[in-house]
Amino acid sequence: MYKLPTLPYEYNDLEPYIDQETMKIHHTKHHQGYVDKLNDVLKDFENLKEKPIEELLKNPEDLPSEIRSKVINFGGGHLNHSLFWQMMTPEKNEPDDKVKKAISTGFGSIDNFKNIFSDKATTLFGSGWTWLVQKNNTLEITTTQNQDSPVSKAYTVLLGLDLWEHAYYLRYQNRRAEYIEAWWNVVDWNKIAELLG
Repeated sequence: MYKLPTLPYEYNDLEPYIDQETMKIHHTKHHQGYVDKLNDVLKDFENLKEKPIEELLKNPEDLPSEIRSKVINFGGGHLNHSLFWQMMTPEKNEPDDKVKKAISTGFGSIDNFKNIFSDKATTLFGSGWTWLVQKNNTLEITTTQNQDSPVSKAYTVLLGLDLWEHAYYLRYQNRRAEYIEAWWNVVDWNKIAELLG
């Protein structure tokens, strides 16, 4: 049975960039909703419901066809949010030499990376995510629609940004670009260093 993870900070700790009310609703309503629906979908599948969510999503074609799309949606929602919370921090930090080197190799510089990532996030149509991922020691910026997870395409996730309106609408309304710009202030570069292969 899957459980809602505890946040590594308080709901108001990411202020003023992400407001307390958004964080609380996002975590206790939206993320909890994905967990509850995933548990309900898997309640009759004893062989699946105890597996790590990453394992279920790595090989979605192995899931029973009658629940596959629901596990991708609800399981992806659970995993994507679980990653998202960990990739933010109220303790402002900067990329270390390892991260700088990897990102500069892939994108020219940290600033250029941020510009490309922000542009992909701003122009993503509808609901979804923008990600910094790694595969075969190569970094890529990719997007996914809805709650699809890069894990399903054998990527290692280093950074992810939730672009569903519920992630920002209370404070930023339709100003997605403003939300993205503010979010860079709470990115946990130390977490990226930890995940970087």
